[in-house]
Amino acid sequence: MRTSILGKDGPSVPVIGFGAWPIGGGMGTVETNDAIRTLHHALDRGVTLVDTAEAYRSSEETIGRALQEWTGKREQVFLATKVRGSDLSRAHIMEAIEQSLRHLRTEYVDLLQAHSWDSRHPIEETMRAFDDLTQAGKVRYVGVSNFDVSQMRAAWTVRPFHSLQPRYNLLDRQIEGQILPYCLQQGIGVLAHSPLAKGLLTGKYNPDTVFPPDDERSRMARFSGEELRRHLTTAVRVQQWAQARGHTLVELAIAWVLSHPAVTVCLCGAKTPQQVDDHVRAAEWRLTVEERAEVDRLLGPA
Repeated sequence: MRTSILGKDGPSVPVIGFGAWPIGGGMGTVETNDAIRTLHHALDRGVTLVDTAEAYRSSEETIGRALQEWTGKREQVFLATKVRGSDLSRAHIMEAIEQSLRHLRTEYVDLLQAHSWDSRHPIEETMRAFDDLTQAGKVRYVGVSNFDVSQMRAAWTVRPFHSLQPRYNLLDRQIEGQILPYCLQQGIGVLAHSPLAKGLLTGKYNPDTVFPPDDERSRMARFSGEELRRHLTTAVRVQQWAQARGHTLVELAIAWVLSHPAVTVCLCGAKTPQQVDDHVRAAEWRLTVEERAEVDRLLGPA
């Protein structure tokens, strides 16, 4: 697994990270033993950056068990979690980190992120609490998630941070205009989440697909009706381009995200070892500037 540096002076991390929302049950029930087996396989394949969150249901507890049972060492894993964006007060941050440490069965997390902007509490309070946790040795690095440029500027003024975690994929390109250029300029690492658009870029689904009630996609507009049909039409178009070059849609979706110069890590959710293998294989394909431009022409304006 190739690696990249997170931020200006951060650690070396694998370019494929394990996004742990699916194993928490958010996209359908996953048995704990299956989740642990999948995570162990990912770690063994070099996917040693694991991203979870306070809000990811049972994800932190499952990861804690998996790490305790893994044959490798804790120091080999870059463990990231996030504090719920609905309450980034100092009091809640301090409570949340202690809960995360218990669930994850660890004495520190490598990256603590604000899950989203909290308009109810000053960003100064949030970032100073994060800084205190780094001083206490409970957190190594600090990041933010789903912030826009003005929000990142406000946070950076209080305390520089290493990373942003935004949604970015072939269907969701809004961050290309301002957010990714700002991250490049500031030296902020980008952990891109949802590179497969929650399955729309896997080739597994069709316009008649109905998602079960325990899957969050059953309540999302883009996964039904005309909106689903429109996204799948785009997916088929770029899938044909990938297949003509001996690759799958999944491989293209991940390789395309990683081809942007601002992106450090592609966070890929997985429910099975086979999916992990697909993600690892995708990282081997490095799109040229010309290939990315061809794909962008197929996609149309961002």
